[in-house]
Amino acid sequence: MSVTVDTREIGPGEDDLVDEAWRVKERIRAEEGVLKQRRGFFSDAYRRSRVHAIVQTGAGPDNELAGFAAVRRDGYMLFLAVAPAFRGRGYGEELVARAAQKHSTMTCHARTTNENALRFYEHLGFDVKRRIDSYYEDGGDAYYLRLGDDGGFTKRISDFIR
Repeated sequence: MSVTVDTREIGPGEDDLVDEAWRVKERIRAEEGVLKQRRGFFSDAYRRSRVHAIVQTGAGPDNELAGFAAVRRDGYMLFLAVAPAFRGRGYGEELVARAAQKHSTMTCHARTTNENALRFYEHLGFDVKRRIDSYYEDGGDAYYLRLGDDGGFTKRISDFIR
């Protein structure tokens, strides 16, 4: 059986893969203690965003969502998640790169305690712009990150798609 990996773009107002994305997010929350959003908030934000998804097809009766990035029209990334079984394959970089093609800058928040996410964003070239105490509903602190301040933004991101 042949397995392929497809990329998809889901426009605002659509809910394709929203249930699968929720399951990926919840798996990560349970294992890593991050991505703690409530279902209603998550589903609403997902549907209002442009979602870039990577889906493995042909692995069995169902397709499997490997990862997704939900991005607002201003370049703010609401969610970025890659299922643990699919990490280390460059999917996170590809998702950010695909989202960044439509924006001159990208921004996001990351928990100050989420060292994996912070290393990942630093690897891509994001800069910490400020710390926000008690940003998250559970009282957790966040960093506000930005990518795109320097002139090499487009080239750097395009390198990840190749």
